[in-house]
Amino acid sequence: MQTQLDAAARDIAAHLAQVLRPYSGHVGDAMRHATQGGKRLRAFLVLEGARLHGVGAARAIWPATAIEAMHAYSLVHDDLPCMDDDAERRGQPTVHVKWDEMTAVLTGDALQALAFQLVVHPEVGSGDVRAELAQTLARAAGGQGMVLGQALDMAAERAQTPLSLDRITALQAGKTGALFEWSAAVGARMADADPAPLIRYAAAMGQAFQIHDDVIDVTGDAAAAGKAVGKDAEAGKATFVSLLGLDGARTRAATLVDDACDALSDYGADATTLQQTARFAISRHS
Repeated sequence: MQTQLDAAARDIAAHLAQVLRPYSGHVGDAMRHATQGGKRLRAFLVLEGARLHGVGAARAIWPATAIEAMHAYSLVHDDLPCMDDDAERRGQPTVHVKWDEMTAVLTGDALQALAFQLVVHPEVGSGDVRAELAQTLARAAGGQGMVLGQALDMAAERAQTPLSLDRITALQAGKTGALFEWSAAVGARMADADPAPLIRYAAAMGQAFQIHDDVIDVTGDAAAAGKAVGKDAEAGKATFVSLLGLDGARTRAATLVDDACDALSDYGADATTLQQTARFAISRHS
């Protein structure tokens, strides 16, 4: 699986370089900077879900690149001083540190717009397919999905009472899970197949991924993670680890990965790579 993940990351990087070539100035440079590196896990889910449904890579590369642009936008804005105020991302200076806050805001805006430009590219498929992908991406990324989760996360930092486990789970379902679910379901939607099993898979994997992020924030080091760690504990923020303990969080993540793998049982051996991807989500170091 790691070999396939690495190969997909190279393909996505090459395609991003191609689509970003016309962009110039500070914003263009910052867009390239913001989309460098990373695991490309969301894009990999797009490509694997497409393969599972017989959708060719030449079509799937467009929504796969789109989700990386959308994810990069979210990170650029998340790193801003008014949000999480991070100086480092993927081992490199964040956009507002390398340039300035104005450039970071505009770079995020441009990357979000690029995501929709890519997802409706003619090579993706019929007008109906492209419209469905654009509509579902807007819902997953916006005020009912990722943005809602981010808003709840910001509110939680100012709350007098730490969030309960149920509220953290709901928060992360938006902040992290929504884009995972969209990514996994793309292939089924492109093939006019039922996306429900892949959505269930991604919902469980997305929560496991976030729990493991909380574990890394406690046990990891900044060099391995490529970003600051320990910030949640310093802020007194409720996390899966603070509520469940390290062992409890790890157990919950492992159970969720089992649930994710079970959701794909009807696909048989064809889903082996996606099942391995779920297990990777709780074994990574960053």
